Amino acid sequence: MIYEEKTIETIPVGPLGLIPLKSCAELGAKVDAWLVEWRKERESEHKSTIAFAGYQKDSYIIEAKTPRFGSGEAKGTIEESVRGDDLYFLVDVCNNSLTYSLCGMTNHMSPDDHFQDLKRVIAATTGKARRINVIMPFLYESRQHKRSSRESLDCALALQELTRMGVENIITFDAHDPRVQNAIPLKGFETVQPIYQFIKYLLKTETDLQIDSDHMMVISPDEGGMGRAVYFANVLGLDMGMFYKRRDYTKIVNGRNPIVAHEFLGSSVEGKDVIIVDDMISSGESMQDVAKELKRRKARKVFICATFGLFTNGLAKFDEYYENGIIDRILTTNLVYQTPELLSRPYYINVDMSKYIALIIDNLNHDDSLSELLNPTKRINRLLEQYRNK
Repeated sequence: MIYEEKTIETIPVGPLGLIPLKSCAELGAKVDAWLVEWRKERESEHKSTIAFAGYQKDSYIIEAKTPRFGSGEAKGTIEESVRGDDLYFLVDVCNNSLTYSLCGMTNHMSPDDHFQDLKRVIAATTGKARRINVIMPFLYESRQHKRSSRESLDCALALQELTRMGVENIITFDAHDPRVQNAIPLKGFETVQPIYQFIKYLLKTETDLQIDSDHMMVISPDEGGMGRAVYFANVLGLDMGMFYKRRDYTKIVNGRNPIVAHEFLGSSVEGKDVIIVDDMISSGESMQDVAKELKRRKARKVFICATFGLFTNGLAKFDEYYENGIIDRILTTNLVYQTPELLSRPYYINVDMSKYIALIIDNLNHDDSLSELLNPTKRINRLLEQYRNK
C-alpha cells in the first residue's frame, strides 16, 4: 500500500468506527485496510494525547448483525460499545446476492430490505454515537427523484427519514439528480464523481491511447448525463458528443416509454476512440444502442464508463457485442455488488473505489475540507502527464 501523506491539523471528531452492513462487507474490509495502514504510518506529536485515544487500531470495523425471525422480520444489533464514536455506515442497496428465509421460502434482498436494515442498525446505536455518517454509494430510490403527476417522492422521503434518525452526513456517488439534497438542506450531502478513477484504470489497461481531440472523444448517451460528460471532456481536453433518445409516448413498456431511436449531436467520430460516460448500466440497452451507432459511424474503439454496473438483463448481449467488436472495454466500480461472471469477463475492468472512500472518511473524521478530494482536476492532469511521458 502507498502511504497517504496527511498533516494532522485538527483532532478527530471522535474515535473512528466503520460499520459495513453485510451488503458492503467486502468493500468495507478494503476501506478498513487503507485506514489502518495510513494511521499506523502517520506521525504526530499529539497522538499520545487523550483526544487521539483509539486513533491507531488493528481494525476500525464494528460488527453489526441483522438477524431475521422465521416470519421474515428482523432486528439490528451492534456487537460492541459505540458511545462517543464517529460512525460511518456503509451499505450497498443493490446487492441482490443476499437472501433470507421467509416462512420457509428463500427471498432475495431488495433495495427496500437493505434500506430497512440500515435504519435498524442506526437505531441499535440508540443515540450514543458522537456523530453518524452514512456512505451509500448507490443512493436509495435516486431514480425516483422527481414527481410526475400522482407519484411518491421516495428519495426525498428516505433522506429525511435518515436525518430524523440523527444522520449528519450522507455521502453518495454519482447521484441520479444531485438536487435531491434540497430535501435535507441543513445536513451534509455530497455526491462524488469517480472520474479520476475511471481515467486511471483505463490508462492502466490501454497503453496505446492518444489523448487529444484528434484521436479521442467523450460521448453522453442522453441529455441527462451532459454535465458528467462535459466535465470528463474538459479535464481530458477532448471534444464531446451527445445522443438524445426519441421515445414513443403512446406506449409504456416495463414502466417507461420505449426508445424509438438514438439521434446523435456532435462532430465526426470516424477513426476516433470514444468514451461513453453514464451513471449506471441497468439493462444496458441504451449503452448497446449507442455503441452500435458509434461503430456505424466508424469509431475506432468504444469504451463504456459507468459508475454502477447493475446488468439487470444479464451479460449475454454484452458478450455478443464484444465478440463482434462493437464494445472494447466496460469499466464499472466496485461500489455495488459485482457477480463472479462479470469479474471473469475479458472486456471488464473493475474500478476499485476503496482508497477514495477511505480518504473521504479520514478527512471527515478530522473535520477537514473535502473540496480537494471532490475536485480531482490536479490529480487527473498529473496522471495524463505521466501517461504521455511514458
